[in-house]
Amino acid sequence: MSSFRIISGSAMKLTRREFAGLIAAISAAGAKPLSRLSVESYIFQQYAQRRKKPLGEVLDEIFPMARRAGFTNIELNQQFLSDNLRARTLALVKANGLSMPSVYAGGAMHERAAADETIARALALAQTCREYGCVGVVHNPDPKPHGAEKTDDELGLEAESLDRMGRKLADNGFELRVHNHTPEMVSKAREFRNTLAHTDPKYVKICLDIDWVYQGGMDPYGLLREAGRRVTEIHARNSHEKLWLETFTPGDLDYSRVVSEMRELGIRPLIVVELAWRDNTVITRSLEENLRIGREYAEKVFGVKAA
Repeated sequence: MSSFRIISGSAMKLTRREFAGLIAAISAAGAKPLSRLSVESYIFQQYAQRRKKPLGEVLDEIFPMARRAGFTNIELNQQFLSDNLRARTLALVKANGLSMPSVYAGGAMHERAAADETIARALALAQTCREYGCVGVVHNPDPKPHGAEKTDDELGLEAESLDRMGRKLADNGFELRVHNHTPEMVSKAREFRNTLAHTDPKYVKICLDIDWVYQGGMDPYGLLREAGRRVTEIHARNSHEKLWLETFTPGDLDYSRVVSEMRELGIRPLIVVELAWRDNTVITRSLEENLRIGREYAEKVFGVKAA
């Protein structure tokens, strides 16, 4: 089947290849690159908990709130995409003009059967979010109960499982980004460093949570340098004397130094503002206002725009 083009009033035939190229060029010209600034959804779970409501009852509030605060990207986790919430969540993401360059998926990786389930679940989440711009899966391997450290054998299996997950995701067009909380910082960041040393840098990237490194007693700037070019996402939050602030502003952590380290490393990771509140965090403003202030500070310190 042929198509036609009009040049100087005359019709000329287009071959299939020319027509496909024209469509691709039009699509590329109309496509806008996603912002490198995003907001993490954990604070919305806390928002629901503080109002003593299930997550489903605040969905209609939180997505418009994120958009009014100036964000165009959001990082969701599996709670928002559970069977009973998935359809509503995705409809609200679309209705509010939001994109999802990344999605968060947890799960155990130090036990083989559990790791198989975790990998399958992560891939399913990524594929669900693909049409919303998802290219990255942020994954935090589950810790052992009661703060117990993983054995050498368990860490070996975890590294092997992360490699399998990274390859499986890459085969389907996604990137694995391993996230940290404080358990990975125990014993001089033993688990974090095991991941760096025993996984394939081609398939296993790093999502460095700067504040959780600091909360775990390690040097976030040093671990950023150590992870180097494997860092493709950063979670940003701040505190005062380790008490989380109500929004992302200056505090214990010097994010201008983080930016300097990024510049030295030559990396341009996705920056995800992740607000979180302790029970004794002093809240003086609405969540929407705190999101807006955090977004403005992130734009200033990281030199990125949310839109």
